[in-house]
Amino acid sequence: MSETIVGILGFLTIAAIVVTLFKSKTLPSIAFIVFPTILAVILVIGGYYDFEQVGKLIKSGFSSTSPTAALFVFSVLYFGIMTDAGMFDVIIDKLMKLVGDNVIGVSVMTAVIALIGHLDGGGASTFCIVVPAMLPVYKKMHMRPTSMLTVSVLAMGVLNLMPWAGPTMRAATVLGVEAASLWSTLIPIQIFGIALVFVVAVIFGLKEKARGAGLHGKLHEIEGEVVLDDAQEKEKNELARPKLFIFNIILTIAVIALLIYDIFPSYVPFMFGVAIAILVNYPGAKMQKKIINSHAGPALMMCSTLMGAAVLMGILVKSVTVGDVEVASVITCMSDLISAILPAFLGRHLPLVIGILSVPLALAFDTDSYFYGMLPVMIGIGEGFGVAAMPIAVAMVVCRNCATFISPMVPATLLGVGLADVDIKDHIKNSFLWVWGFSILCMIFAIILGIMPF
Repeated sequence: MSETIVGILGFLTIAAIVVTLFKSKTLPSIAFIVFPTILAVILVIGGYYDFEQVGKLIKSGFSSTSPTAALFVFSVLYFGIMTDAGMFDVIIDKLMKLVGDNVIGVSVMTAVIALIGHLDGGGASTFCIVVPAMLPVYKKMHMRPTSMLTVSVLAMGVLNLMPWAGPTMRAATVLGVEAASLWSTLIPIQIFGIALVFVVAVIFGLKEKARGAGLHGKLHEIEGEVVLDDAQEKEKNELARPKLFIFNIILTIAVIALLIYDIFPSYVPFMFGVAIAILVNYPGAKMQKKIINSHAGPALMMCSTLMGAAVLMGILVKSVTVGDVEVASVITCMSDLISAILPAFLGRHLPLVIGILSVPLALAFDTDSYFYGMLPVMIGIGEGFGVAAMPIAVAMVVCRNCATFISPMVPATLLGVGLADVDIKDHIKNSFLWVWGFSILCMIFAIILGIMPF
């Protein structure tokens, strides 16, 4: 079976997954397992892989998603414990006093928290900071969680241009330059992007306000407050630990600090946090079992999605070695296919073409494959048309970064939608055109400054 056919089959697999999810035909975990498995069987029949190699690919895929799955399980448990203990009730009251009935203020605050939270360049840690803090406020204000996610992912995409962030480091490695050197070229675009994030945040605030969001908006009158019955109110009061608020705040800050400083794998701080929080807030095995069981459903659902994504990542992204020869991965074949069908007359405008296509391609390529697989190929094509490597890298880093956290190929995206209790199809539907437009505006700004050729 030729690599061209493998590349075509790869794109068909991605298309089948996206269409199935958008039409709500099945759960993401099922789609992530079924379609890549069908692809694997076809590749085995075609002689490209054998079943033993497919097994190795899937096993390799789990190495990409299992840390995020562990992070999700323990972060859900941790924030669940903090919610039960009433820590977020106090924080929400403080935030509500700060923003009042200002829907736009809530949207802008989301952007600020996402920008600050993503200074470490970690998508998973940023979602763990932004979503638990802002989701209760969005619910109280009758604002859509999808709006929160869109504003957050745009802010995170802009901050992802930092030299210590993954995409910039990967692109710098391919270029053979220091990450800080590449970042110095990107700084004006990043400043423009940050300003644009706040503009988008205001627009989303206006959109939410127009649909009646707010403490005293039309949606409040229609939907009203969520009123707990006597049994629910009693249980909530029994679980609340107001006297431990300061302890819980200090513990949460410590967990997030460990997450940001990256001393341990990302799930370890939450493991420590869960153990300490449940021992202090809810001593006794019976109560601890009750608390964990109450949060088991969301954790299991999202964990199954991430395990399904392991099959997707393994079969599409990973590669195997036969003897001394590495068999090209499906995603590599997809990358080569794009370079092969790119019309020659577009060669001189390669950075522009890449910039325009980066957001759609982000749905099909994970970060490693995009920068380590496609970028060298695009640089090689550009050389044939006299296009320098730097503008190509800038186009790929800037425009692709905007779409990083709407891609189902990025495990942190699955974590974010899981924490926000949003279907990934709704997240992509709500964010895709905004992210694409955002990336194109950043690209136009780069062209105006002469960083990218037209």
